Order: sequence, then C-alpha cells, then structure tokens
Amino acid sequence: MARATFYILDVFAEKRYAGNQLAVFRHVEGIDDAEMQQIARETNFSETTFIISEQPENGSFRVRIFTPREEVPFAGHPTLGTAFVIQQEIIRQPVERVVLNLKIGEILVTFNYVDGRPDLLWMRQQPPTFGQTLEPAEVTKTIGLSEDDLDSRFPIQEVSTGLPAIIVPLRNLQTLQRAVIDRRLYFDLVANTEAKAILVFCPESHEGKDQISVRFFADFYGVAEDPATGSANGCLAGYLAKYRYFGRDSFSVCAEQGYEIGRPSLLYLEATAHDQTVDVSVGGKVVMSAMGEWL
Repeated sequence: MARATFYILDVFAEKRYAGNQLAVFRHVEGIDDAEMQQIARETNFSETTFIISEQPENGSFRVRIFTPREEVPFAGHPTLGTAFVIQQEIIRQPVERVVLNLKIGEILVTFNYVDGRPDLLWMRQQPPTFGQTLEPAEVTKTIGLSEDDLDSRFPIQEVSTGLPAIIVPLRNLQTLQRAVIDRRLYFDLVANTEAKAILVFCPESHEGKDQISVRFFADFYGVAEDPATGSANGCLAGYLAKYRYFGRDSFSVCAEQGYEIGRPSLLYLEATAHDQTVDVSVGGKVVMSAMGEWL
C-alpha cells in the first residue's frame, strides 16, 4: 500500500499564501472514517479532503470532505483544490473537465489553461434552493450592526447549493468591515435555522476594481471567519440572480473575500436566473504550496 501523500494548496488565490488553505490526501487505503476526521482536526484547515478513488468510477473520482468537526456533503474550495490535484498529480495532462463524486452528488469542474498550466477552474454547483427569510433585528444583533446598515431592498434569507448559508445584504464596505459576531447570539440563531453559517456582502470592493465584497462566519463548523468560501458564494450567486441584484437575469462578477483576516481572495461568480431555477458557477485559481507524506 502506498503511503498517504498530502498536498497543501491555496484556493481562490491570485498568488501563494493568499486565498483559503486546503489539505488534500491521496493513497488513503486503510485510513478509516475516524482517522480521516482526526487528520482533519490535526490539520485544522477549514476543510481537508481525501481522494478515495485514484481511478474514475463511472466517470468520476470519489472524494470525501471533512471539517475539523465533521464530514460535510459539499464545500467549494475543497472541490476546486481537489480537482486541481487530480489533474496535476493523477491524470498528469491537460483535461477540460474532472468530475468529483461527493456526498451531495457529482460536481463538474472545468479547467482553463495558460501555457499548459491550469489557470482558472470553474465548478458548476447544484441549483440553489431558497429557505426561510429571517427577521432583520435578530440577525443584526448577531453581527454587531444596526438595521440601518442593511440594504433593505433585499431579504435576509437562507440559501443552499449543498451547504446552506444565511445571506445578509449590507449597504457598503465600511458596514461590512464593522461586522463582528456575538458568539452567544450566533449559536442561539443557528439553533433554529438549517443554515449554520452567515455570509454578509456589499456592492463595494477593497481594490476598487471588483464588484462585491464578502465576509463569511462559520463558527458552528469551527471556522470563526473563512478567507474564501466557494459553497457560500455559490449560494450568494443564486441569491443575486433570483433577486436581480444587478438588474438583469444573468451576470458575471468578481467577489473579494478574506481581506479583514489577511488572506485576500478572489472568487469569480456566474449565474443565470430562469423561470423556476438558477444556474450557478463559481471559479477561482489554485496555487500549490507544499507536498509530503503522512507518516
């Protein structure tokens, strides 16, 4: 049996040591569920993934995703980062697409290349579902803001493309930067919601060139604030399309995230609203930082 190999990646990163960190393990035969969970806890990134099948099974690679606390059915940056490792280290040649078989189902990842190297990766997420809307007063207290800080044109709502998030529209960048989670109120709030994480966003950017900025709080999963979140930004893309946030059915925008915690990230969002459904894709770049063997 080959010794387990791991890769450390920066996902949604324009350069090394930005974006969201990820550990990807392969050659995991003989590692049971409990040890996978322990490895994820020991690594202590927001997620760690395990490539279960080195060869595609019915056209897809079986992959499992763990947070430090539990296995999750889907997460965005682990999906892109793991597809990158599969292309670079297992397939070892340019391919247009890789399909990951996750607990939620199959997720398609497509590749753009520059000089033969992967540049921008895209994942097509499952169509978003829209849950309950929440009362502004309950949420604003939780994030340390007032109701005047909200963009009242749009609701606070639970949205899911596999891992649900509470989407909170804010007025501007200054408001977004002032958001602070009250942990007691946060856990009281998510005790009564399907979504256990909060995404706040506004129509301004730190760099002055991108369309929106995002922050993501997920203490329920052991992540006080995440630097880049593909699943939640997929939820956001679905929300923006459903409510015609940009005044049209279809859009392509860039979202900045992670600036407040020193891990600047850039996510590419595309969505198209139809009569009954919304198509959502999230893209980003991946940089490999390190590799080694798990002893």
